[in-house]
Amino acid sequence: MSGKQVWVIGIGPGGGEQMTVQARQILKQCDVIVGYTVYVALLRETFPDKEYRTTSMCREIDRCRLAFEEAQSGKRVAIVCSGDAGVYGMSGLMLELAGEYPDCTVEIVPGVTAALAGAAVLGAPLMHDFAVISLSDRMTPWEEIGRRLRLAAAADFVICLYNPASKGRPDYLQRACDIILEEAEPERICGVVRQIGRDGESAKMLTLRELREEPADMFTTVFVGNSRTRLINGRMVMPRGYAIETAGR
Repeated sequence: MSGKQVWVIGIGPGGGEQMTVQARQILKQCDVIVGYTVYVALLRETFPDKEYRTTSMCREIDRCRLAFEEAQSGKRVAIVCSGDAGVYGMSGLMLELAGEYPDCTVEIVPGVTAALAGAAVLGAPLMHDFAVISLSDRMTPWEEIGRRLRLAAAADFVICLYNPASKGRPDYLQRACDIILEEAEPERICGVVRQIGRDGESAKMLTLRELREEPADMFTTVFVGNSRTRLINGRMVMPRGYAIETAGR
């Protein structure tokens, strides 16, 4: 590591075993780790000797500026995100602000996003084309989210939903299901994974009709199958279309 540089690192869904080798190696070499309070808490045990700088939710710009300021002071700095830094993470904002700190360079380090980690828990629901849509309307109007849901369902994508509900948005998953139900049958196979890669991880298979009534929160990732999604030996599978030959036929 050399120069004034900030690494934007996706640490995966939460468990240390799902952090990439590259991410772990860079974090070991950093002096300061900057992040949202919840995500930093996941790292303190693994990297107890680091300096930590945290901000609360909704202070993303402050967090990015803090990382740049620490780097300008000569420290080796990482700003961390859960999952992948470029999927609803901090890499875009860091690059937008980088022009204000011309003596600092930004390097993006990928991570395992919840869609991939959750899919592995359920089986193989993302074997073909799929869409990832966040139901959070903090930065995207609900009307735009609804349009994306409707078009993705009409195109028969498998749909992965991030941020399906919160205390301030308790009915957003239900509203999303109502939109998808305009294009998909009620018995469409779906899956829900909670606390991916963390203590208390759980998974559940259910129909689209049942999903509409399923409680969810910000630590839940939802998978809505397409018209070809199947349950195979208890696993959610979107067949890729390979011609399978069985011995003896």
